[in-house]
Amino acid sequence: MKPPTVAVTGLTGFIGRRLAVKLAAASIETRAIVRQPATALDADVSPWVAALDDVDALAGALAGVDAVVHLAGTVRGARPRDFAAANSEAVSHLCAAALRQAKPPSMLLVSSLAATEPQLSDYAASKRVGEQMLAAHPQIDWTIIRPPAVYGPGDRELTPLFRLMQRGWGLVPGNPAQRLSFLYVDDLADAILCWLQAPRHCGGRRFSIDDGAEDGYDWPAIVAAAGAGEARVLVIPTPVLKGVAKVNVALARLLGRAPMLTPGKIRELGHGRWVGGGEDFGAVTGWRPRHDLASGLKLTFNG
Repeated sequence: MKPPTVAVTGLTGFIGRRLAVKLAAASIETRAIVRQPATALDADVSPWVAALDDVDALAGALAGVDAVVHLAGTVRGARPRDFAAANSEAVSHLCAAALRQAKPPSMLLVSSLAATEPQLSDYAASKRVGEQMLAAHPQIDWTIIRPPAVYGPGDRELTPLFRLMQRGWGLVPGNPAQRLSFLYVDDLADAILCWLQAPRHCGGRRFSIDDGAEDGYDWPAIVAAAGAGEARVLVIPTPVLKGVAKVNVALARLLGRAPMLTPGKIRELGHGRWVGGGEDFGAVTGWRPRHDLASGLKLTFNG
Protein backbone atom coordinates (compact mmCIF):
# COMPACT_ATOMS: atom_id res chain seq x y z
CA MET A 1 0.00 0.00 0.00
CA LYS A 2 1.30 3.43 -0.96
CA PRO A 3 2.34 5.51 2.08
CA PRO A 4 0.12 8.53 2.69
CA THR A 5 1.09 12.06 1.79
CA VAL A 6 0.86 14.25 4.87
CA ALA A 7 0.93 17.98 5.55
CA VAL A 8 2.22 18.93 9.00
CA THR A 9 2.33 22.18 10.93
CA GLY A 10 4.99 22.68 13.58
CA LEU A 11 7.72 20.49 12.07
CA THR A 12 10.43 22.98 13.05
CA GLY A 13 9.60 22.72 16.76
CA PHE A 14 10.88 20.40 19.48
CA ILE A 15 8.38 17.62 18.76
CA GLY A 16 8.22 18.32 15.05
CA ARG A 17 11.92 17.77 14.45
CA ARG A 18 11.70 14.30 15.96
CA LEU A 19 8.55 13.55 13.97
CA ALA A 20 10.22 14.66 10.73
CA VAL A 21 12.98 12.10 11.19
CA LYS A 22 10.47 9.30 11.68
CA LEU A 23 8.34 10.38 8.72
CA ALA A 24 11.41 10.33 6.49
CA ALA A 25 12.45 6.91 7.80
CA ALA A 26 8.98 5.59 7.00
CA SER A 27 9.20 7.01 3.44
CA ILE A 28 6.09 9.13 4.05
CA GLU A 29 5.91 12.06 1.68
CA THR A 30 5.79 15.07 3.96
CA ARG A 31 4.84 18.68 3.32
CA ALA A 32 5.85 21.06 6.11
CA ILE A 33 3.59 24.10 6.46
CA VAL A 34 5.89 26.92 7.59
CA ARG A 35 5.45 30.67 8.00
CA GLN A 36 8.69 31.42 6.17
CA PRO A 37 11.29 29.44 4.24
CA ALA A 38 12.90 27.16 6.81
CA THR A 39 16.48 25.92 6.87
CA ALA A 40 15.89 23.58 9.84
CA LEU A 41 13.92 20.99 7.89
CA ASP A 42 15.05 17.49 7.01
CA ALA A 43 16.10 17.16 3.39
CA ASP A 44 13.26 14.70 2.78
CA VAL A 45 10.62 17.23 3.86
CA SER A 46 9.09 19.66 1.38
CA PRO A 47 8.45 23.14 2.82
CA TRP A 48 5.26 24.98 1.91
CA VAL A 49 5.10 28.59 3.01
CA ALA A 50 1.65 29.43 4.37
CA ALA A 51 0.58 31.47 7.38
CA LEU A 52 -1.88 29.68 9.64
CA ASP A 53 -4.39 32.51 9.21
CA ASP A 54 -4.27 32.45 5.38
CA VAL A 55 -6.94 30.00 4.21
CA ASP A 56 -6.05 30.46 0.54
CA ALA A 57 -2.41 29.57 1.13
CA LEU A 58 -3.38 26.68 3.39
CA ALA A 59 -5.73 25.34 0.72
CA GLY A 60 -2.77 25.19 -1.63
CA ALA A 61 -0.68 23.44 1.00
CA LEU A 62 -3.35 20.77 1.47
CA ALA A 63 -3.94 20.10 -2.21
CA GLY A 64 -3.35 16.42 -2.93
CA VAL A 65 -2.52 15.34 0.63
CA ASP A 66 -4.15 12.39 2.36
CA ALA A 67 -3.79 13.65 5.91
CA VAL A 68 -3.05 16.74 7.97
CA VAL A 69 -1.34 16.84 11.35
CA HIS A 70 -1.71 20.07 13.29
CA LEU A 71 1.25 19.98 15.66
CA ALA A 72 2.01 23.69 15.87
CA GLY A 73 0.98 25.34 19.09
CA THR A 74 1.81 28.07 21.58
CA VAL A 75 2.56 27.36 25.25
CA ARG A 76 3.74 30.85 26.20
CA GLY A 77 1.62 33.95 26.60
CA ALA A 78 0.05 36.42 29.01
CA ARG A 79 -3.37 36.92 27.38
CA PRO A 80 -5.98 34.72 25.67
CA ARG A 81 -5.12 36.15 22.26
CA ASP A 82 -1.50 35.03 22.69
CA PHE A 83 -2.67 31.40 22.53
CA ALA A 84 -5.65 31.66 20.20
CA ALA A 85 -3.88 32.06 16.85
CA ALA A 86 -2.00 28.74 16.85
CA ASN A 87 -4.03 26.67 19.30
CA SER A 88 -7.58 27.36 18.14
CA GLU A 89 -8.00 29.78 15.23
CA ALA A 90 -5.47 27.87 13.11
CA VAL A 91 -7.62 24.75 13.51
CA SER A 92 -10.60 26.57 12.03
CA HIS A 93 -8.49 27.83 9.13
CA LEU A 94 -7.09 24.38 8.42
CA CYS A 95 -10.60 22.95 8.41
CA ALA A 96 -11.73 25.59 5.92
CA ALA A 97 -8.74 24.78 3.72
CA ALA A 98 -9.42 21.04 3.96
CA LEU A 99 -13.04 21.50 2.91
CA ARG A 100 -11.91 23.20 -0.29
CA GLN A 101 -10.41 19.90 -1.43
CA ALA A 102 -12.45 17.53 -3.59
CA LYS A 103 -11.76 14.89 -0.95
CA PRO A 104 -11.02 16.50 2.44
CA PRO A 105 -7.93 14.96 4.02
CA SER A 106 -8.09 13.26 7.40
CA MET A 107 -6.97 15.54 10.20
CA LEU A 108 -5.14 14.86 13.44
CA LEU A 109 -5.08 17.58 16.10
CA VAL A 110 -2.29 17.17 18.64
CA SER A 111 -3.99 18.86 21.55
CA SER A 112 -3.03 18.60 25.23
CA LEU A 113 -4.18 16.90 28.40
CA ALA A 114 -4.69 20.46 29.66
CA ALA A 115 -7.77 20.66 27.41
CA THR A 116 -9.60 18.47 29.92
CA GLU A 117 -9.51 21.39 32.42
CA PRO A 118 -10.10 24.50 30.28
CA GLN A 119 -11.05 26.66 33.27
CA LEU A 120 -7.51 26.59 34.65
CA SER A 121 -5.66 28.73 32.13
CA ASP A 122 -5.81 30.60 28.85
CA TYR A 123 -3.60 27.90 27.36
CA ALA A 124 -5.92 25.08 28.45
CA ALA A 125 -8.96 27.01 27.23
CA SER A 126 -7.37 27.62 23.82
CA LYS A 127 -6.66 23.91 23.42
CA ARG A 128 -10.26 23.00 24.26
CA VAL A 129 -11.58 25.60 21.79
CA GLY A 130 -9.32 24.17 19.10
CA GLU A 131 -10.80 20.73 19.73
CA GLN A 132 -14.32 22.13 19.51
CA MET A 133 -13.53 23.87 16.23
CA LEU A 134 -12.33 20.61 14.71
CA ALA A 135 -15.24 18.58 16.05
CA ALA A 136 -17.64 21.08 14.49
CA HIS A 137 -16.68 19.76 11.02
CA PRO A 138 -18.17 16.27 10.62
CA GLN A 139 -17.30 16.37 6.90
CA ILE A 140 -13.67 15.88 7.96
CA ASP A 141 -12.42 12.54 9.26
CA TRP A 142 -10.85 13.98 12.41
CA THR A 143 -9.01 12.65 15.44
CA ILE A 144 -7.74 14.38 18.57
CA ILE A 145 -4.95 13.12 20.79
CA ARG A 146 -4.20 14.68 24.16
CA PRO A 147 -0.62 14.01 25.26
CA PRO A 148 0.52 14.90 28.78
CA ALA A 149 3.81 16.69 29.47
CA VAL A 150 6.16 15.75 26.60
CA TYR A 151 9.93 15.70 27.17
CA GLY A 152 13.07 14.57 25.40
CA PRO A 153 16.21 15.85 23.69
CA GLY A 154 15.70 19.45 22.60
CA ASP A 155 13.02 20.25 25.18
CA ARG A 156 13.66 23.55 26.95
CA GLU A 157 10.79 23.55 29.43
CA LEU A 158 10.96 20.32 31.46
CA THR A 159 14.58 19.29 30.96
CA PRO A 160 16.08 21.98 33.26
CA LEU A 161 13.77 20.77 36.07
CA PHE A 162 14.75 17.15 35.47
CA ARG A 163 18.45 18.04 35.45
CA LEU A 164 18.07 19.72 38.84
CA MET A 165 16.55 16.48 40.11
CA GLN A 166 19.44 14.51 38.65
CA ARG A 167 21.80 16.74 40.63
CA GLY A 168 19.92 16.05 43.84
CA TRP A 169 17.40 18.88 43.98
CA GLY A 170 13.74 17.93 43.64
CA LEU A 171 11.72 21.11 43.17
CA VAL A 172 7.99 20.47 43.58
CA PRO A 173 5.91 23.39 42.28
CA GLY A 174 3.01 23.87 44.64
CA ASN A 175 1.23 20.55 45.11
CA PRO A 176 3.25 17.63 46.53
CA ALA A 177 0.22 15.31 46.28
CA GLN A 178 0.00 15.54 42.48
CA ARG A 179 -0.05 12.59 40.14
CA LEU A 180 1.35 13.29 36.69
CA SER A 181 1.68 11.48 33.37
CA PHE A 182 4.57 11.99 30.95
CA LEU A 183 5.39 10.97 27.38
CA TYR A 184 8.77 10.70 25.70
CA VAL A 185 8.91 12.69 22.48
CA ASP A 186 9.68 9.73 20.21
CA ASP A 187 6.68 7.84 21.60
CA LEU A 188 4.45 10.77 20.65
CA ALA A 189 5.97 10.78 17.17
CA ASP A 190 5.29 7.04 16.91
CA ALA A 191 1.67 7.63 17.95
CA ILE A 192 1.28 10.09 15.08
CA LEU A 193 2.76 7.57 12.64
CA CYS A 194 0.38 4.88 13.90
CA TRP A 195 -2.54 7.23 13.32
CA LEU A 196 -1.34 7.89 9.77
CA GLN A 197 -1.61 4.18 9.01
CA ALA A 198 -5.26 3.98 10.11
CA PRO A 199 -6.86 7.43 10.49
CA ARG A 200 -10.38 6.23 9.74
CA HIS A 201 -10.24 3.75 12.60
CA CYS A 202 -9.93 6.74 14.93
CA GLY A 203 -12.47 9.01 13.23
CA GLY A 204 -14.39 11.40 15.44
CA ARG A 205 -12.63 10.37 18.65
CA ARG A 206 -10.51 11.99 21.35
CA PHE A 207 -7.71 9.98 22.95
CA SER A 208 -5.59 10.76 25.99
CA ILE A 209 -2.20 9.06 25.77
CA ASP A 210 0.79 8.67 28.08
CA ASP A 211 3.80 6.41 28.72
CA GLY A 212 1.76 3.58 30.21
CA ALA A 213 2.57 4.16 33.89
CA GLU A 214 -0.60 3.16 35.71
CA ASP A 215 -2.06 6.19 37.49
CA GLY A 216 0.93 8.30 36.49
CA TYR A 217 3.78 9.27 38.83
CA ASP A 218 3.95 10.96 42.21
CA TRP A 219 6.79 13.37 42.95
CA PRO A 220 9.05 10.85 44.73
CA ALA A 221 8.77 8.57 41.68
CA ILE A 222 9.58 11.47 39.35
CA VAL A 223 12.68 12.39 41.37
CA ALA A 224 13.76 8.73 41.45
CA ALA A 225 13.30 8.43 37.66
CA ALA A 226 15.76 11.29 37.19
CA GLY A 227 18.41 9.06 38.77
CA ALA A 228 19.38 11.30 41.66
CA GLY A 229 19.41 8.66 44.38
CA GLU A 230 19.14 10.77 47.50
CA ALA A 231 17.55 14.10 46.66
CA ARG A 232 16.57 17.17 48.64
CA VAL A 233 12.86 17.69 47.95
CA LEU A 234 11.79 21.31 48.17
CA VAL A 235 8.11 22.19 47.87
CA ILE A 236 7.65 25.71 46.53
CA PRO A 237 4.48 27.12 48.17
CA THR A 238 1.69 28.13 45.81
CA PRO A 239 1.53 31.74 47.14
CA VAL A 240 5.23 32.14 46.31
CA LEU A 241 4.66 30.79 42.81
CA LYS A 242 1.71 33.13 42.29
CA GLY A 243 3.81 36.11 43.30
CA VAL A 244 6.65 35.12 40.99
CA ALA A 245 4.16 34.58 38.14
CA LYS A 246 2.70 38.07 38.52
CA VAL A 247 6.15 39.63 38.44
CA ASN A 248 7.12 37.46 35.47
CA VAL A 249 4.07 38.55 33.48
CA ALA A 250 4.74 42.22 34.23
CA LEU A 251 8.37 41.91 33.14
CA ALA A 252 7.41 39.98 30.01
CA ARG A 253 4.99 42.71 28.96
CA LEU A 254 7.61 45.36 29.63
CA LEU A 255 10.21 43.51 27.57
CA GLY A 256 7.79 42.39 24.85
CA ARG A 257 8.27 38.69 25.56
CA ALA A 258 5.83 35.80 25.89
CA PRO A 259 6.00 34.43 29.45
CA MET A 260 5.84 30.77 30.41
CA LEU A 261 5.18 31.20 34.13
CA THR A 262 1.81 32.93 34.52
CA PRO A 263 -1.03 32.79 37.06
CA GLY A 264 -2.81 30.36 34.72
CA LYS A 265 0.26 28.13 34.58
CA ILE A 266 0.38 28.14 38.38
CA ARG A 267 -3.22 26.90 38.45
CA GLU A 268 -2.21 24.14 36.05
CA LEU A 269 0.80 23.24 38.20
CA GLY A 270 -1.39 23.06 41.28
CA HIS A 271 -3.98 20.76 39.74
CA GLY A 272 -3.94 17.45 41.59
CA ARG A 273 -4.21 15.02 38.71
CA TRP A 274 -2.81 15.17 35.20
CA VAL A 275 -3.06 11.51 34.25
CA GLY A 276 -3.68 10.42 30.67
CA GLY A 277 -4.18 6.94 29.32
CA GLY A 278 -3.44 5.24 26.03
CA GLU A 279 -5.15 1.89 26.09
CA ASP A 280 -7.99 2.99 23.80
CA PHE A 281 -5.65 4.54 21.26
CA GLY A 282 -3.40 1.51 21.37
CA ALA A 283 -6.31 -0.84 20.83
CA VAL A 284 -7.34 1.03 17.70
CA THR A 285 -3.93 1.72 16.17
CA GLY A 286 -1.53 -0.79 17.68
CA TRP A 287 0.55 1.98 19.26
CA ARG A 288 2.50 1.19 22.41
CA PRO A 289 4.86 3.58 24.24
CA ARG A 290 8.39 2.23 24.47
CA HIS A 291 9.77 4.43 27.25
CA ASP A 292 8.82 4.96 30.85
CA LEU A 293 10.05 8.10 32.59
CA ALA A 294 13.33 6.59 33.80
CA SER A 295 14.40 5.24 30.39
CA GLY A 296 13.17 8.36 28.60
CA LEU A 297 15.16 10.64 30.92
CA LYS A 298 18.33 8.64 30.31
CA LEU A 299 17.92 9.29 26.60
CA THR A 300 17.11 12.94 27.28
CA PHE A 301 20.21 13.52 29.40
CA ASN A 302 22.41 11.81 26.81
CA GLY A 303 20.73 13.42 23.80
